[in-house]
Amino acid sequence: MELGRLEYLQALVTDSTGNKRRCSLGLSVSSVSSHTRPFSLAEAKEQVLANLANFAYDPSNYEYLRQLQVLDLFLDMLTEDNESLVEFAMGGLCNLCLDKTNKEYILEANGVEPIINCLSSSNEETVVSAVTTLMFLTTPRSRAQTTALPVVECMLRFSLSANRRLSNLASIFLQDYCTPPQVEEARNLSKHTAVGIPLPKD
Repeated sequence: MELGRLEYLQALVTDSTGNKRRCSLGLSVSSVSSHTRPFSLAEAKEQVLANLANFAYDPSNYEYLRQLQVLDLFLDMLTEDNESLVEFAMGGLCNLCLDKTNKEYILEANGVEPIINCLSSSNEETVVSAVTTLMFLTTPRSRAQTTALPVVECMLRFSLSANRRLSNLASIFLQDYCTPPQVEEARNLSKHTAVGIPLPKD
């Protein structure tokens, strides 16, 4: 195990006393890059979460991130009011769920519901990561939840978006992860009800 890498990651999720403070995102002095002015608490949390999300790109970090409970941290951050924290957490989960072990952990931790809730974000990056993550999390066991009727309705609406990135992704979701009867049911329901998930801001 590369102690240097593990220690650096641990520094991102611990405070200077070494006590883990997962939800509060305590920092050590070396956790953030130097700036010309002090970090506010919100900025420091964003910096840490952005760094952790970046580390989630590399499969060689998966074991360390699991050991440090970073998956739980990302899931916790999905309910934050700060849109940047949600964006970074959602991006981190999107990277991590490519791994089978991480995918199973997220499913067992009831992570699908908060990810679905992120579809209502006004932040395009958060929504794109949420749609992609739902694709990666879809298994025979989880399909009923990841392709529930409200999700399919949402994807239908996204597929009509002027945002080509979002519309293409939603179209892939509908084609590859939903059955024709599911899509038809959602389309018929959408004709009679207002869709509750708004489009993100461009």
